[in-house]
Amino acid sequence: MAGKRRRRRRRRAGNWFSRLSIGKKIALCMGSLVLCLAASGVIFVAAKLGKLDTEEIDAADIQVNKEAEETGEGYTNVALFGIDSRSGELEKGTRTDCIIVASLNNKTKEVRMSSVYRDTLLDIKDGHLQKCNAAYSFGGPTQAINMLNKNLDLDIEKFATVDFAAISETIDLLGGLDINVKKEEIQYLNKFVGETARVAKKKAKKVTKPGKQHLNGVQATTYARIRSTAGGDFTRTERQRLVIQKIVEKAQKSDFATINKIIDKLLPTIKTNFSAAEILSYAKDFTKYKIGASSGFPFEKTTDTISGLGSIVIPVKLDNNVKELHKFLYDDENYKTSSEVKTISNAVVARVGQRQAESSSTLNSKTYKITPEDKAQESNKYTPTRSYKNNNSSYHNNKNSNRNNGNSGTNSNKNNNSNKNNNSGNHSGNTGGSTGGNTGGSTGGNTGGSTGGNSGSNTGDGSSESGGGSSESGDGNTGGGSSENEAE
Repeated sequence: MAGKRRRRRRRRAGNWFSRLSIGKKIALCMGSLVLCLAASGVIFVAAKLGKLDTEEIDAADIQVNKEAEETGEGYTNVALFGIDSRSGELEKGTRTDCIIVASLNNKTKEVRMSSVYRDTLLDIKDGHLQKCNAAYSFGGPTQAINMLNKNLDLDIEKFATVDFAAISETIDLLGGLDINVKKEEIQYLNKFVGETARVAKKKAKKVTKPGKQHLNGVQATTYARIRSTAGGDFTRTERQRLVIQKIVEKAQKSDFATINKIIDKLLPTIKTNFSAAEILSYAKDFTKYKIGASSGFPFEKTTDTISGLGSIVIPVKLDNNVKELHKFLYDDENYKTSSEVKTISNAVVARVGQRQAESSSTLNSKTYKITPEDKAQESNKYTPTRSYKNNNSSYHNNKNSNRNNGNSGTNSNKNNNSNKNNNSGNHSGNTGGSTGGNTGGSTGGNTGGSTGGNSGSNTGDGSSESGGGSSESGDGNTGGGSSENEAE
């Protein structure tokens, strides 16, 4: 009706919240609470991550072989470095006792680990063949990452470095680890447990019996450092990977309070180039990660003690081992190594001669002793050999010139006077070269298990790689690790 006035809708009293139904009010309050807790959690974690010792590495400084740029798609590779530091120093100047490539399958969350034996003969930079653990000492994490990428055709960009004192503290916060200690390991565990305790500022407690037992942080860390038993660094890396696996498994089952304590203690002792955002991204899936298979690298190998290099692990051959590594990490059956890896592989052969791989059982049955040259390397009183990329070098283009008074051959043990099994475990008066007139490297005359009877590897190209000094290869060992020196 025209005459009727429309009633104006009456405005309901109160604000928008008061007009919501009871159910909606409860839901909104709960949602707000969750958001507040989430925000506070992010702030909390970010504050924790601020304790990290971060080291930014420019992407331009990371080197990846051209042919390897597309390898490992769907995987994230991280270099883990363990430093035997007495002062907590994680910078260059310290050699890495532990080098592990951890490869995360981003889809399945499986993590596979491969330990690179610290004494493996690789190109540490610009054609310099040395023990691979020297890379970190000479150039810090950047050079160590590039060494791994260059020699193994990897695309590593991220790293984490920790010293053994931090590992000890972490294990204690987790309540210790259950480990099966072998009878032959007890002697060396007890020998060095005191030193680990001093560095970690904890009390030392010796192990009294073999078998499965509960080890505290100092004991478990010392266990992971043993290399004086048969197998040297080969069996030590197995212990290291076992301890890491047990730490991860126990951490995944721990409550928030325990994880919080570990974060407080561990983060300030880690050096990494992971950003806080990246760590948070990976941390959200932490409980989903599972430790898969683990291995050591190289797969096919032998050992020797060579003047200018010390006690080394020799890949037989490097390019074949890299193929096997890609099969292990990525299940890639048809990987073809890069031209860079092939060049390094040829250079290794030129430096040490053609070698035959030894079985794992054979290598794990040997004991290895430190040489004076190894000691010099560990104390950084050492000058790297010149590059095989030098055009005047006999290593260039895989020309293996064993210039021992005109003796040319591929077997580095073929000396002019063929002193097979002549000198066992002593210097035999050789100073500055071979008794057969070899000026290109000392033969040392020691066998220590070498079938050729000459561990000096006469690949000298007319100038002594060790600076013309006396042969330091006469300790009767075949290389493969500086045993009796876990604590040095």
